[in-house]
Amino acid sequence: MKKRVLMAMSGGIDSTVAAMLLQEQGYELVGVTYRTFDTISRGCMEKEKGCCSVDSLFEAQRMADDLGFEHHILDIRQEFKETVIHNFIDEYLHGRTPNPCVICNSTIKWGKLLETADEFGCNAIATGHYARIGRQNERYFLQKGVDEAKDQTYFLWKLSQENLARTLFPLGELTKPEVRAIALKHGYEKLSKKSESQEICFIPDNDYRVFLNQQVDDFQGKYGPGDFVDTQGNILGRHKGFPNYTIGQRKGLGIALGHPMFVVAIHPEENKVVLGTKEELQGQSCYVSDINLMKYARIPEGLTVTAKIRYRNAGRQASLFHEGDKLRVVFQETVDSITPGQSAVFYEGQDVVGGGIID
Repeated sequence: MKKRVLMAMSGGIDSTVAAMLLQEQGYELVGVTYRTFDTISRGCMEKEKGCCSVDSLFEAQRMADDLGFEHHILDIRQEFKETVIHNFIDEYLHGRTPNPCVICNSTIKWGKLLETADEFGCNAIATGHYARIGRQNERYFLQKGVDEAKDQTYFLWKLSQENLARTLFPLGELTKPEVRAIALKHGYEKLSKKSESQEICFIPDNDYRVFLNQQVDDFQGKYGPGDFVDTQGNILGRHKGFPNYTIGQRKGLGIALGHPMFVVAIHPEENKVVLGTKEELQGQSCYVSDINLMKYARIPEGLTVTAKIRYRNAGRQASLFHEGDKLRVVFQETVDSITPGQSAVFYEGQDVVGGGIID
């Protein structure tokens, strides 16, 4: 009897090639694509262009038809709004910078995928992410995809042991050029050349400020102008409202001080945005909460890891220390732009130890 797998289809090259590979391995597939948001999107932060758009729903369905397996479109717009979008807005309104793909993967994609897999009698779920899964001491953990340039483990650190136990990543051992070659070999020339986007799926113009203005009642009235201050508290000028700024921002500040200045802190309760020099933007430690552990049931005290604090970041050597229900991350060297709300993900070589949200 063939093993039945629920294949998450985006309509893009990655999920389509993943489906092809699973079929060649003898799996029986059931395709599913979620309708999450009412906009013509141009992509997800870590996915192919159009992964969450209305157009992509029909493209995914067409691909499933071409490959000969059943496909379902499920409407989860309300759940998406109550989790991903609510978190996205709430974080900015508290002076933090969220990562919606992390929330979406754990609560929407995997949360709904497992539920849907059970409904359709599927043993496992599969996606087109560039990641691998390891197992040690009866624990599952993520491992980086072979293609380091496409590795997506940073966005997947919140996946649970149950999630990982039932997940297949057919592209984990492949590079992007190899995936494109497979699509071309199967006769999908247009798909093999499909471009990618780094944008958030529900913000097609990549301007979160416009989105906040549209979604938050009286946004400009409630979150209006305030003071730019330096690290000593001296007033430097006026800003347009603290949610319009993120840690590390240099461009678009609307203030000229004669030398480069960066956003180094945001104080929402005082409606103040702190500007500082490149040196003042740097830090050597941070606290991380909302921890999810993968490789270990408990992180050994003082464990040395490579810590990534943003996706396009090679990571820096750091040590981890327990402090209550949080972890203190101490870097061996100073790092730029430690940003509250962003994810910190910890690696031992190729293995994901775990991750959390920067406080």
